Amino acid sequence: MTRPSHRSVVLMFPGTGAQHARMAAGLYGHEPVFTEAVDAVLAALGTDGEAVRADWLAATPAVPMDADTRSAPLLFAVDHAMGRLVESWGVRPAAYVGHSMGEFAAAVLAGVFRLEDAVELLWERVRMQRCTPAGGMLAVAAPEHELSGYLGDGVVVGAVNAPRHTVLSGPREPLRAVEARLTADGRTFRRLGSRTPYHSPALTPLVGPTEVLVAGMPLAAPRTPLYSAYTARPLSAAEAVSPAFWAVQPTAPVLFRPTLDRVLRDGDRVLVEAGPAQSLTVLARGHEAVRSGRSTVVPTLPPRALGPEADRRAVGEARERVLGMVARRAPAGSAGVAHSGRLPLDLPAS
Repeated sequence: MTRPSHRSVVLMFPGTGAQHARMAAGLYGHEPVFTEAVDAVLAALGTDGEAVRADWLAATPAVPMDADTRSAPLLFAVDHAMGRLVESWGVRPAAYVGHSMGEFAAAVLAGVFRLEDAVELLWERVRMQRCTPAGGMLAVAAPEHELSGYLGDGVVVGAVNAPRHTVLSGPREPLRAVEARLTADGRTFRRLGSRTPYHSPALTPLVGPTEVLVAGMPLAAPRTPLYSAYTARPLSAAEAVSPAFWAVQPTAPVLFRPTLDRVLRDGDRVLVEAGPAQSLTVLARGHEAVRSGRSTVVPTLPPRALGPEADRRAVGEARERVLGMVARRAPAGSAGVAHSGRLPLDLPAS
């Protein structure tokens, strides 16, 4: 098989379910770009942001990580900060893609939202979710078509992540009944770390107020292509500036596998996961384009909390791997840097 000569970088941002205690905390105060970006997100929340930071860095947090008031702002902050950190290495992404809430981090970096507006939108959704039914999500090792018999009573397909990785979402009691049935049927599944039934009709009350809120925000077409996991294709300029497009996302399914198919069909890629837990890395490694060697994937953080040194080591290894590929492509004497002082957009095959 002929190997491709160049690959372009795509930054991937994980969403709800990827969060864990002290995710990326080892970088805070150690990586200046990361620290500044996290502080910018939390500063936009005022005293709430200070409480979020304290719980994030505490050995025993006062509020658990599966509470939306912690998981949502921290996951967004880490995603955003990791994206800024990777770009500070000189990497110019050819595109962005986000899973669930990760699409907001991608949209900020692509220039669709101002950072302060994205934080406001995220926090207002957290506030509004307090009035919606408690629930959750189940990641099931099965294709979507095999799970139709488990749907109903508010339980729906919340995400299609891989050929045999489907997320069910719904209110607490109906979801517990589904858990019992999955167990009785011998299905493999796990509950995701969320108390909210994201991507289900239970969050319909959020749509109207969210659309009003977004309508007052200045939106712009993406400066860099942004693949939407709600449409499985690059976001159009009209969609990017549509308040309705962003307002319905809490109730719409995440189509990550079809979106990844499109991303990898549009070119040979270096997929860099800018966020915690390596969940998107695992999904991407199972894709034929990655297994064949046409594309590759690079995680930037450990799969779980392993301590500050593990966070720093993972980032260092990711940086060395990505920039090493850039250096192999650069002509002699160029030091791998374009005349603008940033690294070339395309990367070679490893």
